[in-house]
Amino acid sequence: QVQLVESGGGLVQAGGSLRLSCAASRVIFSMYVMGWYRQAPGKQRELVASIAGSGNTNYADSVKGRFTISRDNAKNTVYLQMNSLKPEDTAVYYCHAGGLLGIEYWGKGTLVTVSS
Repeated sequence: QVQLVESGGGLVQAGGSLRLSCAASRVIFSMYVMGWYRQAPGKQRELVASIAGSGNTNYADSVKGRFTISRDNAKNTVYLQMNSLKPEDTAVYYCHAGGLLGIEYWGKGTLVTVSS
């Protein structure tokens, strides 16, 4: 069974940085589009950033210039470097893997809390 395990969440002051990691197992990692989603209390889950196996990236407008997604196919790991964090970035962040034919997997999430 495919597993996605996130780490790196926590509490940080506004303006600070965090780096999230997502390790994937039992999957041909390079074939999947990897992404980070987030869900704040009372809000819908939204895409933060995604990265294809080729390295092409996509970002939500709200995080452009502050967040960077990257992947290491040799380590089956995707990262999200988050800089200049704002209180509105507070959410549970989920790792997502999207493959062919609509196959997808989700991690259990990691909480990021940004204090003002």
